[in-house]
Amino acid sequence: MLRHEFEPGRLVAGLFMGLAGFVYAGDAGGLWDTPWFAIIPIVVGGLCLAGATATVAGIRKGAAGRGDSRRHRMLTGHIATGGAPGEAGTARAADADEAGRG
Repeated sequence: MLRHEFEPGRLVAGLFMGLAGFVYAGDAGGLWDTPWFAIIPIVVGGLCLAGATATVAGIRKGAAGRGDSRRHRMLTGHIATGGAPGEAGTARAADADEAGRG
């Protein structure tokens, strides 16, 4: 059972940030000499690639008909009852009471 939905954009961003950390760790350890500006293409390129990956994944997910995710249903309150968030039948019970009195 999955604990969360797979997000490929975050995976790509994490890999590139890890690569940037690895480059600086190698520089700090004395294995190689990294100029200060060398990290910019790694970070910016990784973020752009992560954004493109997330966009493509979102388009493919919507095209597959799985756009109504569990998280979306939880945020909007349409889980089992189909009601709005915070609606526990109080408004409907009040309307029924008013209809019965008049």
